[in-house]
Amino acid sequence: MPWSSIEAMGLCLPGSSSNPAESPAKMRECENAAEAIRICMEKNIRPRDLLTKESFENALVITMALGGSTNGVLHFLAMAGTAEVPLTLDDVQRVSDKIPFLADLAPSGKFLMEDLFEIGGTPSVLKLLVAAGLINGNIPTVTGKTLAENIEPFPSLPADQKIIRPLSNPIKKTGHLQILRGNLSPGGAVAKITGKEGLTFTGKARVFNKEHELDNALTKGQIPHGENLVLIVRYEGPKGGPGMPEQLKSSAAIMGAGLTNVALVTDGRYSGASHGFIVGHVVPEAAVGGPIAIVQDGDIVTISAETNTLSMHVSDDEIAARMKAWKPPKSVVNRGVLAKYAKLKFDIDSLILDLLSISHIASQNLAAYQS
Repeated sequence: MPWSSIEAMGLCLPGSSSNPAESPAKMRECENAAEAIRICMEKNIRPRDLLTKESFENALVITMALGGSTNGVLHFLAMAGTAEVPLTLDDVQRVSDKIPFLADLAPSGKFLMEDLFEIGGTPSVLKLLVAAGLINGNIPTVTGKTLAENIEPFPSLPADQKIIRPLSNPIKKTGHLQILRGNLSPGGAVAKITGKEGLTFTGKARVFNKEHELDNALTKGQIPHGENLVLIVRYEGPKGGPGMPEQLKSSAAIMGAGLTNVALVTDGRYSGASHGFIVGHVVPEAAVGGPIAIVQDGDIVTISAETNTLSMHVSDDEIAARMKAWKPPKSVVNRGVLAKYAKLKFDIDSLILDLLSISHIASQNLAAYQS
């Protein structure tokens, strides 16, 4: 999750998300943390007081502007669910539709966060967005001041800097995070599309039931250059993984092999450092019988950021027949914490665990231990 979003929510000290480690600014920030704790205790400022609809909107805005990770979507939805703040994938898409992608930062750009620090850091970006009416500067923060008051002492972005593009000339007119729906992801999927890779991709499916299967194919050179391929990695979601592991190894291997003719679609997660056409968080996941479970080698799959769709070119009748014939695979984990985790209930839209299930499992474990 981009730490700049935590700063935009008022949950950390101003500048903390862009202060380099071991810098004098980071040392001062650590010293000031004690004062912030004192203020929060005296004024009874609690996390729930700061976790509001407005603060989550701020988090989404700064994430879109700076090109933050897709993992932020999972975290924001989980945090909002815990704080009982209504937030859905539709909110993510709504913000993405109106917020331009501004930052020429790695991994898709050429500058680093330390470079941004040198020209004012996250507070200076927030200052730009508050002035434009895109960030709510009136939200409360851990300092006891409003967000606008926190960033007021910081400089505006220099006119000649090249890291943050002007609002009038963005890298992309809308956000890089797109929520894709279609017959392959009726509950939604999250794509990170900066525009550099294009806006649409169509190719033949190559299906892998676990990430290690794709890793083996890549290691053996079994993914050819040339023809467009959509690599489907499934059974890596919250239940199927279990735990929704991050597909960092595969995406890195694809880039390292120079496979510009492939896209990756998974019900697992993928890193913000990933490149190219990658779609993750496919809902419903394969382990619960989502359509991604019945994709077959050779099916034509289209990813479109123009229409926000993820679809396989398979008839409804054929999909229904495949779904009827589908049977869930055996669990890869049958004991221990992950096996218990796989038995939990997951809310599709908010991605929140059923805490009652966790409590029930904990009670069972305690009873077994005491006996």
